[in-house]
Amino acid sequence: MYFHVMKKVIVMFSGGLDSVMAAHLLKEQGLCVTALHFVLPFYCGVGKSFSQAEKYAGDLGIPLRIEEEGNEFLEMIRSPKFGFGKNANPCVDCRIHRLKRAGQIMEEMGAVCLATGEVVGQRPMSQKMHSLRKVEKLSGLKGKLLRPLSAKLLEPTDVELSGIVDREKLFDISGRTRAVQLAYAAKHGLSHSAPAGGCLLTNVETGVRFNDLAANNLQFSLVDFKLLAYGRHFRTSQKFRVIVSRDENENEVLEKLYQPEIYKIFLRDTLGPLAIGIGEPDEDELRFGASAVMRFSKARNEDQAAVIVEKDGQQRVLNVKTVKDDELDKYRVTSRK
Repeated sequence: MYFHVMKKVIVMFSGGLDSVMAAHLLKEQGLCVTALHFVLPFYCGVGKSFSQAEKYAGDLGIPLRIEEEGNEFLEMIRSPKFGFGKNANPCVDCRIHRLKRAGQIMEEMGAVCLATGEVVGQRPMSQKMHSLRKVEKLSGLKGKLLRPLSAKLLEPTDVELSGIVDREKLFDISGRTRAVQLAYAAKHGLSHSAPAGGCLLTNVETGVRFNDLAANNLQFSLVDFKLLAYGRHFRTSQKFRVIVSRDENENEVLEKLYQPEIYKIFLRDTLGPLAIGIGEPDEDELRFGASAVMRFSKARNEDQAAVIVEKDGQQRVLNVKTVKDDELDKYRVTSRK
């Protein structure tokens, strides 16, 4: 009696239309597909769920592996070899970084290839033809990296040459339109997430915050980097910055990111925003942080408020008045100035 052993394939998976289609194409060819979902450091360890990726992998009937990024991501973004896009997005370096890690996972799992939902010409920095070839070479995946949606426009991979994957059943999509992908999804009843605004690092405000962080401390920590995604940011000096939460959810995130060696600033007698202060402030800078917490709370119109400043398990109370908007704007880290 003979048993057919299904070949394992890893598909880098966001849950978006392209990655869902790539996974489905390979599953339809009888391959054992595992979805691999990378998570930026911003969303790791702060209580975020990955329900969308879980849902769309579940709808396809394939297992999902979550890969959370940490300090190794910081090493890449501090000095990306191929530079940044319009903001703080090191797209080519990030792609190489992730593919190298995905290649390691491919080997660990005994998979025959790694696949992505990339489309030739869809993204300006990382998906031009020359960028796709460069990324494949520098990630060490020559012949192992399959792009099913544009495969017929690219050189055949090892799995196509060996017949493990039928090249004739792959596509030759190029450009930014998704008409072919949408038609394929409709034909096969595939569910997928709606198009998003792209990686947070492509956001203008995140870019401004990152540039401020890197300019003042290139050896920033993982917590420093994660905080770029949350709160209102104020830089009072090269040595000190304050992040004030915008809502209850951000309060919870900042609480999770808090470490004893940094400052935690919050109202003593009423609910309100939580702030985190990082660096070496003087007394005026601490009072600014306390006044900013008051400004964004329901106590903003009171004569003064008692604000607790905590560090290394030690607390003190500062009685402050609300900070004026022009002073807030002077220190605010933003593109809107």
